Amino acid sequence: MGARDRCDILLVGGGLSAGLIALALARHRPDVAVGIVEAGARFGGNHTWSSFETDLSAEGAELARTLIAHRWADNSIRFPAYERHFAAGYQSATSERLHKALIAAIPEERRFLGTPVASVAADHVVLADQRVIAAGAVLDARGQRPSPHLDLGFQKFVGREVELTAPHGLSGPVIMDATVDQHDGYRFVYTLPFTPTSVLIEDTYYADGPVLDRSAITARIDAYAAAQGWTIARILREEDGVLPIAIDGDIRAHLAQYQEGVAPVGMAAALFHPVTGYSFPDAVRLALFVAKLPDLAGPAIDRAVRSYATDRWDERGFYRMLNKMLFRVAEPHKRWRVLQRFYGLDAKLVARFYASHSTVFDKVRILTGKPPVPFFRAVREVMRG
Repeated sequence: MGARDRCDILLVGGGLSAGLIALALARHRPDVAVGIVEAGARFGGNHTWSSFETDLSAEGAELARTLIAHRWADNSIRFPAYERHFAAGYQSATSERLHKALIAAIPEERRFLGTPVASVAADHVVLADQRVIAAGAVLDARGQRPSPHLDLGFQKFVGREVELTAPHGLSGPVIMDATVDQHDGYRFVYTLPFTPTSVLIEDTYYADGPVLDRSAITARIDAYAAAQGWTIARILREEDGVLPIAIDGDIRAHLAQYQEGVAPVGMAAALFHPVTGYSFPDAVRLALFVAKLPDLAGPAIDRAVRSYATDRWDERGFYRMLNKMLFRVAEPHKRWRVLQRFYGLDAKLVARFYASHSTVFDKVRILTGKPPVPFFRAVREVMRG
C-alpha cells in the first residue's frame, strides 16, 4: 500500500462529530495521521449547528472558534402567555465553515470526499471502488442508526434561509416562537437573523413520529414570514432534519450493535442533549476527550468512547424523565404549556439546563410548582420505565 492507503486514525463519515475530532487531533496531536472518508462531495453536509456560549468550556470554545459563523449577545422566546429576552450569548456554526476548516487541517491525500464505504473493520475500511485504507483505529461517525434499544421521540424541522425585501427588525435569535398554531405535537418557529435582511426560519416539531411533510411545513414558513410583515425576495438555502429526542432505552445494548473495535461517535453514540436535541456541545466535548486519550490505538479508543457515551447517558436520566412526561403524559396539542412554564424559570437555571449541568436544586425547581401535566399520571408513567 502507498502512503495514501494508510492512516493512524480513520473517521468514517465527515459530519460534525468526525470533523471536530479531526480538528482536535490536528491541534493537540499533530503527530497523528488522521483521515476522513465522506460519501458526499463536501464535509458537514448542509447544516447549521447552534449553541449557547455557556454550553462550551473555554477550551471547547477555542476549538470551535473557526466554525462559528454568527454570534449574538442575546436571544428571546415567545409563548402565548409572555415574551422573554435572555442576555445570553448565542452562536451558530455552519457546515461551510466546517468544510473549510477540514480542508485546511487535513492533507489532501487523507481526505476521501465523494467516496462511499463498502465495509468497515477495526483496522481498515473498504471503499465502494474497492480501495482499502488501513488504519490503526477506525471511528464510525455515520450517524445514528435505527435501534430497538432506544425509545425516541423526534424533533423534526424544515429551515429556509431567506433574503427579505426590507430589514427584519430582529436584534437576536428567537429560540422558540410557540405563539404559532400547533400541529403534530409541539410546534415552534426558530429564527436566526444572519444579516439585517437575511434570516433562517426553521419550523420545528416535537413529534411522536419521524415523517416530515415538507410541502405543508414550507407553506407554514411562508405564512409565518408574512405574519411577521416580512416579504421574501429570494430563498438562499434550505435544510431539514429529523433529530432524536431520548425518552428511554438501554445504551449498552445500543452500543453493542456497533462492531467491536470500531468506536461509534457523535449521534451514533447517542451524544446529544436528550431534550433540546442540540449536538454541537457534545461533539466539541467528545472531540477534546478523544484528542487527550493517552492511547490512540483502535481498541483503546473504542473502549474509552463507549465508556464515555455510557457515562453521559447515565448522567442524563433526569432529562429523559422529563421527555417521558412530555411525550407520554402531556397531550400532544398541549405540550407547549410544559415548555411555557419551563422558560419562565430563572435564566441561569435555563442556561445550566441547555449545558446539561442542572443542579439538584434546578431539578427540584423544574418538577415543583404547577407542572401542566397530570401529576399522578406522570408519576405512574415514569415509574413504569
